[in-house]
Amino acid sequence: MTDVEKVEPAAKKKRWYTSLFFQIIVAVVAGVLLGHFWPSIGAELKPVGDGFIRLIKMIIAPLIFCVVVTGIAAVGDVKAVGRLGFKAILYFEIVTTFALLFGLLVANLGQPGAGLHIDPSTLDASALDAKTQGGHLPSTSEFLLETIPESVVGAFAENTLLQVLFFAVFFGLALAVLGREKAPLVLGFVEQVQLVIFKVMGWVMRAAPLGAFGAMAFIIGQYGIGTLGTYAKLILACYAAAVLFALILAAIARFYAGVPIWRFVRYAREEFLLALGTASTEAVMPRIMTKLTDAGCSRAATGLVVPTGYSFNLDGATIYLSICTVFLAQAFDVDMSLGQQLVAVGILMLTSKGMAGVPGSSFLALSATAAAIGAFPVAGVALLLGADRLMDSMRVFVNLLGNCVATFVVAKSEKQLDREQMSQLLMRSAK
Repeated sequence: MTDVEKVEPAAKKKRWYTSLFFQIIVAVVAGVLLGHFWPSIGAELKPVGDGFIRLIKMIIAPLIFCVVVTGIAAVGDVKAVGRLGFKAILYFEIVTTFALLFGLLVANLGQPGAGLHIDPSTLDASALDAKTQGGHLPSTSEFLLETIPESVVGAFAENTLLQVLFFAVFFGLALAVLGREKAPLVLGFVEQVQLVIFKVMGWVMRAAPLGAFGAMAFIIGQYGIGTLGTYAKLILACYAAAVLFALILAAIARFYAGVPIWRFVRYAREEFLLALGTASTEAVMPRIMTKLTDAGCSRAATGLVVPTGYSFNLDGATIYLSICTVFLAQAFDVDMSLGQQLVAVGILMLTSKGMAGVPGSSFLALSATAAAIGAFPVAGVALLLGADRLMDSMRVFVNLLGNCVATFVVAKSEKQLDREQMSQLLMRSAK
């Protein structure tokens, strides 16, 4: 062995301070401190966090298209792809319904709104109108119709992920039927574009600490740590529910798919921390898809389940919505009957599907629920304006964890999970 060969491994060893995980931790802590001690400066840093999210969104649509097309083409079985999609939707419906019922259980046991005795005449709904920007959540039929793009170019231009996914599935199925022999140039081109997108993603991720710093400084500067005391019981109920639900997800992953999910979280700790820092799961979609594929999930399973889960599998958001519904009723000293609570669950099952990408979607969903059950004033939803942003970390973590578990479960059900590859990867990452 030459001297050059002896030196090379040492040169390649990364120093601890170059780790993205360490840099994001430092950025998040620095953002909290800046937002707390200099709130006016922190509140002005929103464009920094938003800029990073825009960089990520820039590559999400082409990445999803490439991953789904190459994944389906690799499977080559139209029926298998159909089963993947059906099982993903079925799993999402079961788990999100359970999450809603679980949230109701926690709220009824924890009583987060008891003792507030809010007077409806003191409410001002103007701030709520500003938050929702006069928007509305789509009906179920509208939501399903919106998954079909009027124009393929428009789907990419507007970054409408479900429409991009819809077209990618058809494109991938066509390539799978034709085979590589009949369309070698097209499939080869998509594969090469995917490599380019991954390279761009690597460059964008270098700005991740800066994005986390700006987002966290804005959240703390705008809303303040003092808000924690005002909504302590509600925040405690939501985060306790999130922890318990995460344990349930871990049990599903372990006993059905055979995946030690906490080892995977440790392996993907940079992505989970970045999602928490930026309060956005979209910020880590490209990287989490890569890590799921590296952990043994097929490209087809990852490409279909993860993007679909961003609209159908909002576990953290549904837990939050059900807890807040009961919280508001308790705050107005209203005793919601079991029937009213079940009606609320039914409404939230429908409205939560159209939440992704809609400004103030959680407030719109709660407003629609309040109007339907009539248990408390619709304007009462404005009570949550101060606490909503502090709940982002809970929602983001559970949503992201839920999508990862869903991918493992669906891949396992279709025998598209390489257990040996997963075990080797997680063992190496644990060292």
